[in-house]
Amino acid sequence: MPRALVIEDDEVTARDIVAELGAHGLTADWVANGREGLDRALADGYDIITLDRMLPGMDGIDVVSELRKRAVDTPVLMISALSDVDERVRGLRAGGDDYLTKPFSPDELSARAEVLLRRRRRANGGEETRLRVGDLELDLVRHNALRQGQPLTLLPTEFRLLEFLMRNAGQVVTRQMIFEHVWGFHFDPGTNVIDVHIGRLRRKIDGAGQAPLIRTVRGSGYTLAPAD
Repeated sequence: MPRALVIEDDEVTARDIVAELGAHGLTADWVANGREGLDRALADGYDIITLDRMLPGMDGIDVVSELRKRAVDTPVLMISALSDVDERVRGLRAGGDDYLTKPFSPDELSARAEVLLRRRRRANGGEETRLRVGDLELDLVRHNALRQGQPLTLLPTEFRLLEFLMRNAGQVVTRQMIFEHVWGFHFDPGTNVIDVHIGRLRRKIDGAGQAPLIRTVRGSGYTLAPAD
């Protein structure tokens, strides 16, 4: 079972994080102090760390910087009430793998954690090379897609977008998450680029007579799930 270290000084937030990770199959330990969190992260083999930005004892930026200096490559999801772009950039440049701002949705927390865990498994050679959701298949080695056995012609960005949706099948992914994991933007550039690509992808995978797989969750984002 994957193990998570939660470094968070607010007890209510920490318990929410531990409960959400536990509901998705992770065993989570909690510490409320940055210095203690660093010691635990160095001593124990965790699969993922959630790290508050502002902590007693040692700041979150200093914690992740020290981990990277000591060649600890455990994925770090930074969590902070500081939401401006400069703060996100600081956290990522210090060595954080992802950045989530407070208040956050529990579903988004678990989805981001699962993305980081999958990325780690893939880097270690343990990630699957073929994704399947219902009658939709994606071959990551041959770089092709099939729906009901029929090939789909996808542009590179459409392929990356579909891969991200399939890796998070059944979960709502926000526009911000899509920007970060498909386009590499850690902020919303304020365009309709996602709407355009989702529309094109829908036309390609949800053809005539086929049940739609991609659904819009109003006010939240998108989800891909097998047809009912």
